[in-house]
Amino acid sequence: MKFTNGCWVDAENTAIFSPAQVYEHTVEPERVRLVCPTGRIASRGATLGGVVLTVEITAPAEGVLRVRTYHYAGALNCGPAFDLVEAQTGWLKTEEKDGSIIARSGELAAEIDIESARVVFTHAGRRVTALEDRGLSYVKTAWGGRDGLYYDPSSEDAWMRAQLSLAVNEHIYGLGERFGAFVRNGQSVDLWNEDGGTSTDIAYKNVPFFLSSRGYGVFVNHPGRVSFEIGSENVSKTGFAVKGEALDFFLFDGPGPKDVLARYTALTGRPPLPAPWTFGLWLSTSFTTNYDEQTVSSFVDGMAERGIPLSVFHFDCFWMRAFRWCDFEFDPAMFPDPAGMLARLKEKGLRICLWINPYVGQESPLFEEGAKAGYFLKRRDGSVWQWDMWQPGLAIVDFTNPDARAWYAEKLRRLVDLGADCFKTDFGERIPADAVYFDGSDPEKMHNYYAYLYNKTVHDALAEKKGEDEAFLFARSATAGSQKFPVHWGGDCWSTYEAMEQTLRGGLSLTSSGFGFWSHDIGGFERRSTADIYKRWLAFGLLSSHSRLHGSDSVRVPWSYDEEAVDVARFFTRLKMRLMPYIYSAAREAHETGAPVMRAMMLEFPEDRNCDYLATQYMFGESLLVAPVLNDESRAEYYLPEGRWTHLLTGDEREGGRWYAEHCGYMSVPLFARAGSIIPVGARDDGPDYDYADGVTFFCYARSGENRVYSGGAEVTGRDGAVSCSIALSGDAAGCAVKFEGDTPCRVVLVHAGIPKAVEGAAFELPRDGLMLTLEMQPDDLVLAFDGAGTATIRF
Repeated sequence: MKFTNGCWVDAENTAIFSPAQVYEHTVEPERVRLVCPTGRIASRGATLGGVVLTVEITAPAEGVLRVRTYHYAGALNCGPAFDLVEAQTGWLKTEEKDGSIIARSGELAAEIDIESARVVFTHAGRRVTALEDRGLSYVKTAWGGRDGLYYDPSSEDAWMRAQLSLAVNEHIYGLGERFGAFVRNGQSVDLWNEDGGTSTDIAYKNVPFFLSSRGYGVFVNHPGRVSFEIGSENVSKTGFAVKGEALDFFLFDGPGPKDVLARYTALTGRPPLPAPWTFGLWLSTSFTTNYDEQTVSSFVDGMAERGIPLSVFHFDCFWMRAFRWCDFEFDPAMFPDPAGMLARLKEKGLRICLWINPYVGQESPLFEEGAKAGYFLKRRDGSVWQWDMWQPGLAIVDFTNPDARAWYAEKLRRLVDLGADCFKTDFGERIPADAVYFDGSDPEKMHNYYAYLYNKTVHDALAEKKGEDEAFLFARSATAGSQKFPVHWGGDCWSTYEAMEQTLRGGLSLTSSGFGFWSHDIGGFERRSTADIYKRWLAFGLLSSHSRLHGSDSVRVPWSYDEEAVDVARFFTRLKMRLMPYIYSAAREAHETGAPVMRAMMLEFPEDRNCDYLATQYMFGESLLVAPVLNDESRAEYYLPEGRWTHLLTGDEREGGRWYAEHCGYMSVPLFARAGSIIPVGARDDGPDYDYADGVTFFCYARSGENRVYSGGAEVTGRDGAVSCSIALSGDAAGCAVKFEGDTPCRVVLVHAGIPKAVEGAAFELPRDGLMLTLEMQPDDLVLAFDGAGTATIRF
């Protein structure tokens, strides 16, 4: 929200009060407290009135500073509040000198100038950002005062605002899943969850966290609407404002963007490690298509007959009767034997996903039950809050009521007993801002936060029945902390190349906001894509962390397009299955550190200015670069950062630091391994859930340089999240040592190593006809074979 009209004039009827000095300060072991009048105190008389802001700085963790500013300390705070990790103690270090106070946490410091109340944030002595003129402000937008000393206390139009400085060439990212320009600079962003598709500036997943290219991040600890002006009200400032009497934000140190994400997700939570089956291919009935058990079986059997491995089958909305959503009952006309049907599908090796939402239509038998028990949101007159969107007389479950949560969860547990394995938690965005909650929560703050409680309820119900490692959702709405309940998909996109690009951009924005996993509807959702778009989207979708075929009014089985689409679906599905040892290790990294599986280029290459704006390609884990084809001309355009890059499928090498454009067939996509990478590739391609260590092949790529040097390491993660085998290479231009630790056989491929002078400790060969199904070996690759743990020495 803009409070000024240019540099010199405040908006009409607006008054802005900002600290003029630090009049009094207190330094405590865990807190620095500043009393900041908004006018200069030149005499005792100046202390008799006027606005005073209190600023408290704490250090809840290493490299993290929390800044809380408030006007009225007694203002009512009805909640809710984000579920944050408890603050640590002992990290705050303070120093007073030369008219300033310095508050440190690790290498992050806040330097407070007592005379002006300005605050400069530094990393290891280097300035990263600052609260300067009007850096902190209390704002009244229905001003009735004079001379800055009096205002109408009956006015409810109070805001708290912060403005952090924006440096030259500084870029801001994040704020959730946003589909517009990837770099937020120049944008006005209101964080308010809405159901609006993927081609506007509104979003399903609003997260009050942003990432800066200068090596810091900011989390605004406010679950309701947060208004951001990123270089838009003042081109050299990032402003954020909330209604009320207090503003609370955390500033996270880097120095790199992945370090910032690690600190942010340590505070707001990280995802569990998803079960391997979730990474396989999901197939849906689609939304409004007609289907019954025979239709479902034809889809499932058709995939098997065509050699396309399928992991999950999803039933969308109409598994329930029309007008009855959600009654959690299969439509008996379409599915007379739901338990038997689900059992038959599971005998084919499938997991089952069911669509749900947090609403109960008036025609559902659960409506009367929930209304009588007080399980729904209410209006101020005590009646149930209802409307006719999506279902006639629809009511909304009140997840602040523990009994309502238990009631809703019990319906889900019964479905798990019937055969469901997971749930698509749709909707949760259109939550009224005038409703009354059981626990008295502020409805404005609950609007975005509702998504968190909704998905947490479903996740916890699954965890209770199936275990934490099996609890999995397919969610659309989210806020800060929702990353603990994976996975989230990109919402309702059109079936065009433009929508495909928007979807990718939104996904990279979300994963830059602390979300480790993400998915989208392959082929697009609204309307029906061309076969060309569908085949290009298959490559993109199956090189995403989670992959689902889903549409609105048309099915997404590949043979409904053409036979080549079947070949493309088979090829990329089986490729993903072979890459599961690599993908699952990347998933473990997301679980342990918060680094997402799908990463914007700037996350891996923060020093490369060419990557600042790149959102049409991404890193898949830390080692693989993917550049989807986004046009109907079969033209692939991509940028490779500095270093040597090797195409994973063909072995072709490219030098980095430049752009490329080339023709790309449907059975390929720019998929490059980074120099120095080691990519573990599995022995199976028929599904995602197997022993990744058994028969694994490590593809090792030399580090950049004139001579080929192989060094580094890689681990294979088992089903339990532990390391099941590993490889370590150390060497120079003259040779290298390869150490394998594990109990099962493996192979090691030194890509383009050529013929060695000698190999000791392992059998070796040079490939002849190509030893891999989809990853072709080159004539100059060196292949080592280990029967178990051992060390080999190679001389070149």
